[in-house]
Amino acid sequence: MIKRAVKAGRVTIGGGGAVTVQSMTNTDTADIEATSAQLSALEKAGCDIARLAVRDKRDVEACGTYIERFGMPLVADIQFDYRLAVACADIGFAKVRFNPGNTSSAGVRELVAACKANGCPIRIGINGGSLEKDIKAKYGGVTADGLAESAIRTVRLLERESFSDIVISVKASDVRMTVDAYTKLDRLCGYPLHIGITESGAGEDAVVKSAVGIGSLLLAGIGDTLRVSLTGDPVREVETGRRILRAAGLEKDYVEIVSCPTCARCFYDLESLVAKCAKLTAGVNKRLKIAVMGCVVNGPGEASDADLGIAGGKDKAVLFRKGGVIGTYPTAEAEEKFLAMTEELVRG
Repeated sequence: MIKRAVKAGRVTIGGGGAVTVQSMTNTDTADIEATSAQLSALEKAGCDIARLAVRDKRDVEACGTYIERFGMPLVADIQFDYRLAVACADIGFAKVRFNPGNTSSAGVRELVAACKANGCPIRIGINGGSLEKDIKAKYGGVTADGLAESAIRTVRLLERESFSDIVISVKASDVRMTVDAYTKLDRLCGYPLHIGITESGAGEDAVVKSAVGIGSLLLAGIGDTLRVSLTGDPVREVETGRRILRAAGLEKDYVEIVSCPTCARCFYDLESLVAKCAKLTAGVNKRLKIAVMGCVVNGPGEASDADLGIAGGKDKAVLFRKGGVIGTYPTAEAEEKFLAMTEELVRG
């Protein structure tokens, strides 16, 4: 289902457009030097929208500086004090995120009034850890149905205030529960969905967990913007989000390197060649497919659509382009030619 288009600064969320990638700073929001540096790094990494935790008036004052410095849309993350959310809408944040489980009805009404006056969208951020007590009692704990019900309840509250610039998230640390909640919510409303697995952890386990959850939703056509929640440097969240979009076929402008897992038929150092190729193509926003294959069995045949490829043999290697053989050369010479041709493709 194509969702309603919601504008967060210069970025459109929903409306059938591209899925955007978000992240969140983890520096002290009031530390202007550290937070500005991190926002710059996120922007350079390809972050579309960045979120900042706003805890007090000091943070609000610092955020005025970030709004002036960065063209990247910035989102205020508010957990308890709705008055901070009102202040954030007033100073020009592109969007505010609030948690209904931590906000009174009166506070929501005041926030809506401020967002209307400033053209500021609201993300309803439902988390398993702060689900309303009555909903947890109804379902016997945190469930996918409960997460979806909480979101719809808050949507209705905003709609009663004639507010519809809404983005919704229903995150839990449990992958299956999160996917089920978003799947249910996708059927229930037409507002854009911010997807992700919250508290996914650190390291490769967290990346896999996020990729499984976010990837499952994207392949089902669910999700308009995403955040990969990882412990540590938020730049990695952006890089991982981009990789998930690429794996799901939703981002095209990059160099894709395909390589086989190798077996006893591979007689050259394929792994190091892949690493060299990756270094040559890092950060290139150009649609290319480069193949590094272990032998002729899965060389030009399986990678016939590659813009350039190499398939190694015992003493020689084949270079090919779009399934057609360019030539057969001694392995060392073939590797040298392959890297030179890769660099030429990237620059061309």
